[in-house]
Amino acid sequence: MTKQPSLTSLKQDLADVISLTDPRLDVLAADSRKGAQLLLTQIKRRLNKQAEAEAAFQERLHYERDLWAMGKLVAGIDEVGRGPLAGPVVTSAVILPQSFDISLVNDSKQLTPKERERLYPLILAQATAVSIGIGSSDLIDQINIYQATRVAMQRAVLGLGVAPQHLIVDAMQIPVDLPQTRLIKGDAKSASVAAASIVAKVYRDHLMDTYDRLYPGYGFKKNAGYGTAEHLAGLADRGVTPIHRKTFSPVQKIIAAQSRS
Repeated sequence: MTKQPSLTSLKQDLADVISLTDPRLDVLAADSRKGAQLLLTQIKRRLNKQAEAEAAFQERLHYERDLWAMGKLVAGIDEVGRGPLAGPVVTSAVILPQSFDISLVNDSKQLTPKERERLYPLILAQATAVSIGIGSSDLIDQINIYQATRVAMQRAVLGLGVAPQHLIVDAMQIPVDLPQTRLIKGDAKSASVAAASIVAKVYRDHLMDTYDRLYPGYGFKKNAGYGTAEHLAGLADRGVTPIHRKTFSPVQKIIAAQSRS
């Protein structure tokens, strides 16, 4: 009688299974041991989850694929940081090649910080072109956050080393002379916009980490400039920094209180 392989060796041997049609799964299905059947269930669950992720990724390439078919070079654009009390609004423009295959690229808000950090260099490595556009806190105070975001997006598009022929934008209109597809929640509907959202988010998080060291006591590393209790306490105790948005209400109140004292 042939000795059955151990469950540990089975798990190692089947770690590279990438298809439900792999004949090794038929052998595993015939193994009556409870542990073998549990392993089969786990493998099937993993493969089904991967298939769902791939199908969703292909759907997020729907807009790009239509434009690629017309010979267009497509850039996705997104922003991060419209709501914080401190720091710039950061935008990114990303041109993906038709061979782009990182299926985990999705709306940055749907990803964990570790996932974003892991995807960031992969996107940079595969992308045809990537650019960052910054709208400083001073610019935000001068022309308001909405207009500063549009300017930052314009800077991102113009900063691309390769000129795009069509833009896919997350719900905004960019002041450049290019055709634009504007999508509500575009970062969940377009892989190019999703890639841009990840690049912008990781770039801004790294920037706020630096500001946390320059201006300790506000919690910038943890709150990215948003108005958390720690941030508001830091404002009340330490005052306004050069990166604070002075036209935003909580910051205005601190400035007014300090001018009265």
